[in-house]
Amino acid sequence: MPRRILEGNVVSAKTDKTVTVRVERRFMHPMYKKYIKSSSKYTAHDETNSCKEGDHVSIIECRPISKTKRWMVISGDE
Repeated sequence: MPRRILEGNVVSAKTDKTVTVRVERRFMHPMYKKYIKSSSKYTAHDETNSCKEGDHVSIIECRPISKTKRWMVISGDE
């Protein structure tokens, strides 16, 4: 099964080798046909501590690294 890749913005980089990424998605409401914005926060592994708050990054699914980390940063653009 392919691994999911998501894009979002770093909202917190306070912990060591970990960043919190907010991923926003838009979808149409099934009844009202209006677009709704929804966001989720994911904890991702950042081995080199290169990401900082406000960066736009891509994350990929990976094996569980800790209790909450199941994602890994693959690229970061400032």
